Formats: sequence, structure tokens, C-alpha cells
Amino acid sequence: MPERVFIFDTTLRDGEQSPGISLGTREKLEIAEQLEKLGVDVIEAGFPATSKGDFEAVRRIAERIKETTVCALARAGASDIDSAWDAIKDAKSPLIHTFLSTSDIHLEYQLKKSREEIIEMTSDSVKRAKGYCKDVEFSPMDATRSEPEFLFRVLEVAIQNGATVLNIPDTVGYAVPEDFAELIEAIFENVGGIENVMLSVHCHNDLGLAVANSLAAIQKGARQVECAVNGLGERAGNTSLEEIVMAIKVRADRLGVETGVNSKEINRTSRLVSLLTGYPVQPNKAIVGRNAFAHESGIHQDGVLKEKSTYEIMRAHDIGLVDSDIVLGKHSGRHAFREQLERLGYYLGEEELNEAFKRFKELADKKGTSLSGGDIEAIALEYMRTEGQQWKLTGYEVHSGGKDAPPSATVTLEREEERRTERAIGDGMVDATCKAIRQALGIDAELISFTVEAITEGLDSLGDVTIQLDVGGKRVVGRGVSTDIVEASARAYLNALNKVPR
Repeated sequence: MPERVFIFDTTLRDGEQSPGISLGTREKLEIAEQLEKLGVDVIEAGFPATSKGDFEAVRRIAERIKETTVCALARAGASDIDSAWDAIKDAKSPLIHTFLSTSDIHLEYQLKKSREEIIEMTSDSVKRAKGYCKDVEFSPMDATRSEPEFLFRVLEVAIQNGATVLNIPDTVGYAVPEDFAELIEAIFENVGGIENVMLSVHCHNDLGLAVANSLAAIQKGARQVECAVNGLGERAGNTSLEEIVMAIKVRADRLGVETGVNSKEINRTSRLVSLLTGYPVQPNKAIVGRNAFAHESGIHQDGVLKEKSTYEIMRAHDIGLVDSDIVLGKHSGRHAFREQLERLGYYLGEEELNEAFKRFKELADKKGTSLSGGDIEAIALEYMRTEGQQWKLTGYEVHSGGKDAPPSATVTLEREEERRTERAIGDGMVDATCKAIRQALGIDAELISFTVEAITEGLDSLGDVTIQLDVGGKRVVGRGVSTDIVEASARAYLNALNKVPR
């Protein structure tokens, strides 16, 4: 039997620290539940001491998750550790993760502490966490730039005070695989008690080497990898969950280890995280990018048509990509639509399903042809989390303007018995339409990002628009789908504003 490598997911903690991402409790719960379906071993749910919102999200996740370990991050200090425990104490399997810098550059310029003070703080923090929780993880931040002998000493102190997991972070993405492998090997050789704990690694991608460094560590005996969906995280991001999992699976012959991840949930998890964070996945991203299983070269196409293994080292099916074998058009019924959604892995509530089905009918009429699996999935993603009293776009009219008239738009929004119509001018038709929506709802919003993608090839493809807004310091993400890019933009803008608490 291959040895097990544990997957520690930090999408909701380090991943959320990516610039521009701000997830609410509901979004975090949804991602956590999907991570549990994916089969990760640990969900690092957040950093409770940083805010009331983060504390509440971690607490709710700890209550909701039943099978997976729920972890809370804490600095090496009593108040942080106490807060972490208060947030996760109701988890079925709680874990406190405490950290402290060990590199001389951090000690001198950031912490302004001596090495002896770091030793004492390590002892106190791990001991305090152990008083609450049987499982405690300790991380010596900036380990790869720390003096090795001092690093070994700190790790021994953590073990002596009850740490069950030691995590070696390449905090600034400084390591290269050979050096990182040597460090892991040296830790096993020089740290007393290391045989009694789990050794974990947390690599950043500043040099594009996070996955390579993590694999090098696995080959030297590390048995936990900290990673994030779509490689999200500070700066250039973290080790990509989907890349590390599939590397282990595809190259089991070389690595000789396995994970407990259900790889068929990878694509769905990636799409959900992309939707909720507003971070699109680059087309050529390994494993989950749109082009990951596409073949443009005639030589490649010829080979794949004859035998997929000629140019594909894994199957699209392995990560949960499925082709639609059910043709859905304007005559298709609600039951067939629901079945196709569930086949793709989307389970909408009754109200969400009803609205999504209406939208499907509208788009099928407009497009005039059957809708692909990608089209159906885009509709599902637009209508997820939209139950309750939502404003709906029931009418819009745009004018492109001319020499003497600027672009303008008139929109009509409805919610139950309420109806609002507003006109605005803008720099273009999309800008005018979004301004009219903003004026109709009386919400001041700043545009952070605007992304447009075609779901399938061809001029009749649906346009998929993702918009990220800042409303009073809160980031919200909206998504809209249509054959008309102005309508798709309006729907995405309204979808985002519907998420603003009122």
C-alpha cells in the first residue's frame, strides 16, 4: 500500500488573503462544504483573531463540517490562541495552527525579538494551544531563510511542548527544489522527536516552484502538503491543490504515495472558488484551465483521435469534466434540465431551480440551438445563492450614441410588487447600463474587476461576465450569462448588488 499524503487546504485562509478577495460567511460555508466533498484532510477555515467576521465564519464552519479536520490560525500569543479555540471548539476534529517567525531578517526588522525570546514564545504558545486541543500545528515562518541550527532548536521545543504537526513554510517562495529537499532531509536528521510528529510543508509560488518544492519535500518524507484551490494566496499564490493532487495521482509510479482526495470533484471545486472569489482561472492553467484538455495542433489532434494517451497523461473525466450527452433546447422540460444540472454536480434549491429554468428557456429561444453542458453550468453558477427577495432585470434599452449624443441606457428592475426604472449615460453601453442599475438601487459601488469569457466557440456563444465590486469596503462578486454582452454585464452587476446587505 502506498503511504498517504495528507492534503491541508488553506483556500479560506491564505487563499482569501489574495488581493481583492473578501468572502462572506455564506460563501465560506459553501466552499468548506465543497472541500469536504473533495476529500481534503484539513480545512484551514480562517484567522479568528483578525476580525469578528472571520471569527464567525470559522465558528460556523466548525459547527457544519462533520468529517474533515477544521483548523484555525493563531499568532504565538495568548489572545490569538484563545480566540482560535473559541472559534473551533465545536468542531468534530479541531486543530490549532500557531506560527512564529524564525529567520534573522524577520526577528530584526519585524518582530524585534531575540532568538531566546522566540524560543520562549514557541514554548508558551504551543503549550497553551495544547491545553485546549490534542492536535496542534506549529510553523516557523520564513523557515527557508532561517539559520538551520536555530530552526532545528525551535522545532524541538515545539515538539517538547506538544505539537503534533510541524509545518515548514517557504513563506516568500525563496526555495528551489534541491535546497528544499535538503532542508527537509536535515530536519529529519537533526530534530529530536521528529519521528513522532507529522511533517508538513507550505510553499509559496513567487518563483513558480511551489508544486515542485512540495513534491521534493514529499520525496524526502514530508507527509502533509498545504495548498489552495486554483493556487490562490498571497502574492503569486500557494501550492496549487489540483496540481499537487494530480501529480501524485499521475506519477504514483515515481512518488509512491497517494491522497484521499476525490479527484472527480476537482473541476467543480475550482469553478466554485473562481465564481465566489471573482478570480478567473487562466485558460492555460494546469489541470483546471479551459485549455488543459484542448488540442489545437493537427499532429496532436490526430494522435488524440486515434488514442487519447498519445497526448493526454490524464483523462478529463478524472477531474470531473463531463461531456453533455443530453441535448437540451427550447423544448426540453424542467425534469431534463434538473437531471443535467445534477449530472454536472449542481444541486439548486427549488426557488433557484425555477429561476434558472426560466433563464434556460429564454437563452434557448435567443440562441436558437441546443445549449451545451458549459452553457448549462454557467446558468447554474449565475443562479446559485440567489434565493430570497432579489431584484431582477426585467427590461433594458441601450443606445450606442453618436457624434452629438453619448451612450445611454434605460433599465427596469422588479422585486415582488416593487418596480424601478432608471436612465443613465456613460462612456459606453455597458457603463451606462451599470450606472442606471446603480442609480435605481441607490447603491454607491466601485468597479474592481470586469471579466468576459465566451463559454463555447462560435458567434452564437453565450457571454459569461464576472464583475467584482467594492461597496462600502465590502467586496461582492456577480456573474451574468447572455448571448448579448450588455445584458450579461447588467445581470452580473445586478447579481453582485443583490449580495449587498440592506
